Amino acid sequence: MSGYQVPKAPLEVEEVIKNSRFITRILPTSTVEEAKAFIKQLNQQEPDANHHCWAYIVGNPASTTLLGCSDDGEPSGTAGKPMLHVLQHSDIGDITAVCTRYFGGTKLGTGGLARAYGGGVKLALEELETTAKIETSQLVIETHYECEKDIHHQLKQYQGSVIDTQYGAGLTLSIRIPTEHEKAFKEGLAVRFGEKVKW
Repeated sequence: MSGYQVPKAPLEVEEVIKNSRFITRILPTSTVEEAKAFIKQLNQQEPDANHHCWAYIVGNPASTTLLGCSDDGEPSGTAGKPMLHVLQHSDIGDITAVCTRYFGGTKLGTGGLARAYGGGVKLALEELETTAKIETSQLVIETHYECEKDIHHQLKQYQGSVIDTQYGAGLTLSIRIPTEHEKAFKEGLAVRFGEKVKW
């Protein structure tokens, strides 16, 4: 099955580096909106923190273009980018990392900051449990009533499921199927039922 790993549950780790507290939180987020809502929520919950630096990857990490990061006031390139770099090499998708810093009075320098923020994400990922997410496609089939049983049977063979059935002059099935099986499933129905099946 093709797919990708996603975080199983939220996670939080904390480190103290030269008196500064770095709290890294990981959250499963399947949309950019969810990622941004999580970041906003932390800003509101902990307004006393000096920085809430973040990075996210939404979608399949092997092909995604939905990614973002922010230094949130730290020197440019010292927080968000190192965090995103660690996420990109983890092969985990639908993930948001926020690293909250409470400044302890000792400056870390740009290299120290990059190591602290990137290291926080690395530390969190070492403890993070993941689960597989299978990419699916949603399809609508218009067909004859006598085909319903056979379509259900074929769908089961391809690990698909019926989401909704509408009964009218004909039958309209809304289905979900692993994307990698979509082509074979469609071809199989076309061979078996020909014009009795419309997409």
